[in-house]
Amino acid sequence: MVKAAVLGATGYAGAELVRILSAHQDVEIVYLASHSYAGKKFSDIYPGMHTVCDMVLSEDDVSKAAENADVLFMALPAGIASEAVTPELLEKCVVIDLGADFRLHDAAVYEEWYKKEHKHPALLAEAVYGLPEIHREDIKGKRLIANPGCYTTCTILTLYPLVNNDLIDASSIIVDAKSGTSGAGRGEKLGSMFCEVNESIKAYGVASHRHTPEIEQELSLAAGYDILLQFTPHLVPMNRGILSCCYARLKPGVKEDDIKKAYSMYNGEPFIRVSDDLPETKYVKGTNMVDISFRLDKRTGNIIAIGAIDNLVKGAAGQAVQNMNIVFGLDETEGLERAAGAAF
Repeated sequence: MVKAAVLGATGYAGAELVRILSAHQDVEIVYLASHSYAGKKFSDIYPGMHTVCDMVLSEDDVSKAAENADVLFMALPAGIASEAVTPELLEKCVVIDLGADFRLHDAAVYEEWYKKEHKHPALLAEAVYGLPEIHREDIKGKRLIANPGCYTTCTILTLYPLVNNDLIDASSIIVDAKSGTSGAGRGEKLGSMFCEVNESIKAYGVASHRHTPEIEQELSLAAGYDILLQFTPHLVPMNRGILSCCYARLKPGVKEDDIKKAYSMYNGEPFIRVSDDLPETKYVKGTNMVDISFRLDKRTGNIIAIGAIDNLVKGAAGQAVQNMNIVFGLDETEGLERAAGAAF
């Protein structure tokens, strides 16, 4: 059994982790921590987990968690993991960071976008970007996994085949993405309150969202040259889900069959479905699936590629468990086999 610890267990991503890990046949949860609710039972905060997980929550003690666990999931705000994760800690356990501290390869880029000093920049060379469909072989057996962001997971996987096969003019990429309000976390924020988001939609982080350099980094690696793109996220009045609409100009001579062949790289991937049906967030809700489709606009010469995920599962906790499964040589789908969401 893999012994697991979760720091930040009562946030939305942390709680989703606990839910998934509780049903994982190869995992024993040994440590749950929450600064806000230390001393309370997990099921006191999430009553739906009564009798499933009644563990008493501890303070966020990285050292104590590492002493007890084989894998430490850090579902904490940016800036904490970069200080807490050390070479000594990685000798004790595998760390899967759901935050942003180890996603970007360049500490200067991280500090520019997150306005925080990276405390252990040397570890960035050791960290693996945990997008299994792209970096599966690199993830195996590693000690430090940077779990990708939600917008980035959806956007990168939607665009990767097009960029990797040089089918589009990468300088023309525009990403228009929508997220449910759980993406903002469980903390009390005026902009996330029901009365503020209901019956409304708004753009935010325009020309400044922190997931932008993460998307550019991974697509640049796929292309073999630096890519700059336009990324605009929006908040919509739903609890969970990401929909990324990605626009780009096709290279001359590219046909629909070329695009279908490119997306065939996902054939056999357990969590990616490429189909003719346009993705909807309700069909991936509660799952680790990525739904992808595309349309060609012959009038403009553009492609519109669309992806959908559940931001809390494939965009956070589910992907973290998928990474854990790969690191420890377990069945990659274990704990994540739940079928697609309901039709309404």
